Amino acid sequence: MPADLVRLDIIVPVVMYCALLWWVGRGLGWPARLATAAVTLLLIISVLLVERGWR
Repeated sequence: MPADLVRLDIIVPVVMYCALLWWVGRGLGWPARLATAAVTLLLIISVLLVERGWR
């Protein structure tokens, strides 16, 4: 695995995503959990794309 794939700018958002999903999903049903997961994942991907300059 290349070192570029294991950088903190990828690991930190994934860990934050898991923590946020666990915290938000505690009182939600499955459809709401899936919607929250999808929206959060899209936000993380868009932030990473903007930070990397759309490469």
